[in-house]
Amino acid sequence: MARCWLMAGNGNITVNRRPVDEYFTRETDTMVLRQPLNLTNTVDQFDVMITVRGGGTTGQAGAIRHGIAKALLEFNPELRQVLKRAGYLTRDPRKKERKKYGQKGARARFQYSKR
Repeated sequence: MARCWLMAGNGNITVNRRPVDEYFTRETDTMVLRQPLNLTNTVDQFDVMITVRGGGTTGQAGAIRHGIAKALLEFNPELRQVLKRAGYLTRDPRKKERKKYGQKGARARFQYSKR
């Protein structure tokens, strides 16, 4: 889950009160979360403050990308068509499947033995 705030600034991005390059060690994760800003040419217009928790680093980067895209819509609703076409406004609907009773897990079964 990611919460994003856009403020007028010069392009500083902080994630959980740490610089983005310090928080995300993989270059692909930082590239993913900057995609909406690069697409709309607003990289140097905003400072972005983000709080994120849960999941792994790649999932967090995707959640941040979604949050930044939604925040950009609050700033300028005319960007909707550009962001929608790029797929940045679509939420990932996958969730953890619940464990079922009488079973080992969500899909896993107890081992069957004929004898």
